[in-house]
Amino acid sequence: MSAVILALIAGAVVGLALGALGGGGSVLAVPALIYLLGFTPAAATTGGLIIVTATSLTALYAHARARHVRWKAGGLFAAAGLLPAAVAGTVAARLPQPVLTAAFALVAALAAVRMLRPGRASAERTTAVRPAKAAGAGAGLGALTGLLGVGGGFLAVPALVTVLAFEMQSAVGTSLLVISANSVASLATRGATTAGVDWAVIAPFTGAAILGAWDGRRLATKVTGTRLQRTFAVVLLAVAAFMLLDALT
Repeated sequence: MSAVILALIAGAVVGLALGALGGGGSVLAVPALIYLLGFTPAAATTGGLIIVTATSLTALYAHARARHVRWKAGGLFAAAGLLPAAVAGTVAARLPQPVLTAAFALVAALAAVRMLRPGRASAERTTAVRPAKAAGAGAGLGALTGLLGVGGGFLAVPALVTVLAFEMQSAVGTSLLVISANSVASLATRGATTAGVDWAVIAPFTGAAILGAWDGRRLATKVTGTRLQRTFAVVLLAVAAFMLLDALT
């Protein structure tokens, strides 16, 4: 199978995940670029960032039109995580990769279990913006994202649901604001490395992901919040298991 066809298939899956679940872009895109398309880890990270930035912004627009984005809380959440992410990133550079991979797998599994617990995610929904909680959760997410390298959306959605008591559709839409902000900031620091990206693969991958994100957003409006939440948690557990296996082997 040609690289372009593989890129189109993988891009559609990544876009669907981002559009419907508000996360999973980098977790799915980077392994696809490495294991399916033969990218080096460094090139895959930069390429994945380009794909996730474009797709997240597209999905964010779609969710904003549907009024599923909580801008004030999401802005606080995203802004609070920028400095912790930068500091944690310097720490991560000194830790062995298997340790970071195993740590991410553990965090993802804990988030999934918390979302699967009855009544946890949907117990107390609110429309009030709580700046202290939003900033605190955002700072914690930023630190984890900077330390572990991936997982912005996979950690943002559970945090928005369980810490800030967002209903699932608002959590999905608002998480895309957080992902977009983090991705743009990260991509800005990698400007020089984008020159070595294989655009013949990244371009169709990104195009398919953008189209998939629109389909994912439509899927999110047709499926109940509880079902989306459970689907998200199951995907989280699967990713955690894969990453733990990768760390151990």
